[in-house]
Amino acid sequence: MAGNSFGQSFRITTAGESHGPGNVVIIDGVPPGIPISVEDLLVDLNRRKPGQSKIVTQRKEADHPEILSGVFEGITTGTSLAILIRNEDQRSKDYSDIKDKYRPGHADYTYDVKYGFRDYRGGGRSSARETNVRVAAGVVAKKILDAAFGGRVIGYVTQVGHLKAEISDPTSITAAQVETFSDGSLNPVRCPDHDLARQMFDFIDTVRKDGDSIGGVAEIAAINIPAGLGEPVFDKLKADIAKALFSIPAVLGVEYGSGFGCATMRGSENNDHFVAETSAESDTPVIATDTNRHGGNLGGISTGQPLVFRAAVKPTSSLLIEQPTVTSQGEATTIRTKGRHDPCLLPRFVPIAEAMIAITLADHWLRWRAQCAAAPDRTHHI
Repeated sequence: MAGNSFGQSFRITTAGESHGPGNVVIIDGVPPGIPISVEDLLVDLNRRKPGQSKIVTQRKEADHPEILSGVFEGITTGTSLAILIRNEDQRSKDYSDIKDKYRPGHADYTYDVKYGFRDYRGGGRSSARETNVRVAAGVVAKKILDAAFGGRVIGYVTQVGHLKAEISDPTSITAAQVETFSDGSLNPVRCPDHDLARQMFDFIDTVRKDGDSIGGVAEIAAINIPAGLGEPVFDKLKADIAKALFSIPAVLGVEYGSGFGCATMRGSENNDHFVAETSAESDTPVIATDTNRHGGNLGGISTGQPLVFRAAVKPTSSLLIEQPTVTSQGEATTIRTKGRHDPCLLPRFVPIAEAMIAITLADHWLRWRAQCAAAPDRTHHI
């Protein structure tokens, strides 16, 4: 059955469970000649892996990738690229006493009702553990975007609970600002407002000590993305990016540009006005907009302005606090989830969201190149 693959020209297929031997991704459509190494993959995998600080899960996983195919002498060959990440620190016994209980907020009941049984160890296939290989695939996608047109994708946390950062210019945010404080120490929350990041850290730690969890919002910006990516109607760029983000566990809302803020605006307030910009490199004017409330999408096709998306991420469902539930036989009971869980998912969510947007953009770039790159008499071109 379908459901484990994403994309068309750049297509990923994943397999694996939280407490199984490991997770694997097969990537089809990777152009030949792209430098890729284990060290390249580890940059983003280390940003996603558990155990980074006391406000994330303490599961100890090296998340060391093994490139099984598609790379020869450090260069992609154009054939399918396979990457394996083995699980090393499963504690399946932590879940033995809840195998017949439905955890609130989890997919336990829905997996049971769909398949007739489920892997209860850490959520099995529904666990966010499977996102590690998506992040690996995202590294490959980022390399394609950078090589094609200098495109880059950067994500960061803008809200944890009631604490909210105001980011006026996503293009000004740097990776260093997201990953580290000005003194070079780790920024464990990945909020570019460093004073607020410290408040967020303390708040998350308080929630952790209470045995509870907290949600928030991450913003992801794709910069230097050319105009013209996206397909009409069902495969609009915004639709595919929304699907990519919603495919990540715990995402409950996605918006782009002015998002839900447009509900209180008049058209005259929400419209972006077109302008013609000249450059020293070309006599042909570049069409742009003076604002970016459309979030880089018009008609589901990229405009050349930064693509700016936001995702609302729910609080972690696994809690040390006792909660009411029922068994698979419908008997009332209570549950307290053991194991090691993130009190806030946002810090580790950022590289996953970046990966899924990069994968979507790489897919649409290759689709554009296949259909439109050789079209004659192009007035506007990528």
